[in-house]
Amino acid sequence: MEKVRCLIIGSGPAGYTAAIYTGRANISPVLYEGIQPGGQLTITTEVENFPGYPEGVTGPQMMEDMRQQALKFGAEIRSGVITSVDFSKAPYKLVVDGEKEIYSDTVIIATGASAKYLGLDDEKKYSGMGVSACATCDGFFYRNKTVAVVGGGDTACEEAIYLAGLAKQVYLIVRKPYLRASKIMQDRVLNHEKIKVLFEHNTVGLFGENGVEGAHVVKRKGEPDEERYDIAIDGFFLAIGHKPNSDVFKPYVNTDEVGYIITEGATPRTNVPGVFAAGDVADPTYRQAVCAAGSGCKAAIEAERYLSEHGL
Repeated sequence: MEKVRCLIIGSGPAGYTAAIYTGRANISPVLYEGIQPGGQLTITTEVENFPGYPEGVTGPQMMEDMRQQALKFGAEIRSGVITSVDFSKAPYKLVVDGEKEIYSDTVIIATGASAKYLGLDDEKKYSGMGVSACATCDGFFYRNKTVAVVGGGDTACEEAIYLAGLAKQVYLIVRKPYLRASKIMQDRVLNHEKIKVLFEHNTVGLFGENGVEGAHVVKRKGEPDEERYDIAIDGFFLAIGHKPNSDVFKPYVNTDEVGYIITEGATPRTNVPGVFAAGDVADPTYRQAVCAAGSGCKAAIEAERYLSEHGL
């Protein structure tokens, strides 16, 4: 039986930052990378808004830098996915890849969230070449260009308004004949001179030579007056929600209705003593690498205090 003092699950900015801090505190953390080593940032091409990189950096390079820093301070990084847990009593039991059991005094959950996609082959084809799931991350590259945002909720409206501050024209592609967003967001979008809302529209494909140049859309799909046409765009933004990667912890850890782990106030503490959540798995609001890194630091400090208070 293997026993560790701190087990970190996930290898995005939150997981790696937690590993750097717990490593420096001499806790000898073990980090499991999960299904997507490096997290969501590994599918982001250029990161320009993370402090300390004035020239910008690619997502994969930034994650590699964080990984090396965690290793330097004594973190042990392993490949593997946590497939089940037992948080009913401490030390907590975790199962890796359905077979290996490991026990830990503290656990930091930094499993992130995954953007929801429409499921079009073209989304994969143009990933990083015009398709994005984060306007705050990638909007800057579309100054004075034309973009489309898919979705009808608050996030989609927020992203459309954010992009309208940069782009020359924004299409908001909405499946339903109305917006689900709050009244104030609806008013902002519908009265914005740069935003054109395409109600009852579905995107069925994207096209372009070396990146996105346009989208194939269908108005009133399946109806007698169905209409198919193309719109010229330079960027295609998905804003149909994120799914937090929290399913495996749900029998023990409290989550909201979407699945985001609920933490105590501004702390990373969950309802299970010694189990902490950091990064996008517990953040439905900001979803930025710098926020995730900050919460990874908080989780590490909390874990260190917990170990010290319990004489572990």
